[in-house]
Amino acid sequence: QVQLVESGGGLVQAGGSLRLSCAASGRTFNRYAMGWFRQAPGKEREFVATISRSGSWTSYADSVKGRFTISRDNDKNMVYLQMNSLRPENTAVYYCAAAIGLTDYHVPVLRRLYDYWGQGTQVTVSS
Repeated sequence: QVQLVESGGGLVQAGGSLRLSCAASGRTFNRYAMGWFRQAPGKEREFVATISRSGSWTSYADSVKGRFTISRDNDKNMVYLQMNSLRPENTAVYYCAAAIGLTDYHVPVLRRLYDYWGQGTQVTVSS
């Protein structure tokens, strides 16, 4: 069982930045590909970014490329999402997720590939 706890959300003005963090329990963190998803009110949960087990490979949703950066620290069991140039349409609850049983170069973008989810952290971007 893996427990994921997100933090770092909040209220920010358009054009501002936030850094989300996700702390994972367990001693096998480097066996999990990690991802960030988000869900806005009335919308489906959607993919934002993912990072491979070692951190060597990443993938992003087109809407956040060049503005968001995913990273991880396997020594600290942490994954991060640096969000710059935020827009009101980025307002959502952001979820951290872990996918097990994948090879190192795998960067999963599909929700169904993830096995564990955090409770989410609210990000609100005002115009």
